[in-house]
Amino acid sequence: MESNFIEILILVLILYLFATVIKLSGQIKGMKHTLTQLSKGMNIPESPIDPEIKRLIEEGNDVKAIKRARELFGYTLLEGKKYVDDMKIEYK
Repeated sequence: MESNFIEILILVLILYLFATVIKLSGQIKGMKHTLTQLSKGMNIPESPIDPEIKRLIEEGNDVKAIKRARELFGYTLLEGKKYVDDMKIEYK
């Protein structure tokens, strides 16, 4: 009986934490959207340009440039690739 109560309590706690994470994720996406709109309105680049990433791109080391962008900015793999691809287009 006591074991079932503890299991149910743990399940409720996990569900609560999961719901909180989803809510926070939505708030972060909203803030990111707001910051994007502000940066576009003020003509501020989306992300600062790191000289090491620029050098890696110029040397043709796209994989290392993507890895560095992910380390610096916390990008996902797709976001890092998009960042490097955008930099390649901008500096050609």
